[in-house]
Amino acid sequence: MPRKGLPFKACRNCHYLVNEDTVKCPICNSKDFSDEWRGMVIILDASSETAKLLNKKEPGRYAIEVH
Repeated sequence: MPRKGLPFKACRNCHYLVNEDTVKCPICNSKDFSDEWRGMVIILDASSETAKLLNKKEPGRYAIEVH
């Protein structure tokens, strides 16, 4: 289900959350996005245990699940 009220779409490749008007993912350069995503994690430190667990190399907002 679309995330009404949230101005983000998720990259289907790396799950990075970007503004609705973004054309290319700044993390992986993919142009494949979805409005259907669930859950959000914010990585502040790419060397944190959470970032390592989720295999995220860059800080930012990520969707937990992307459809």
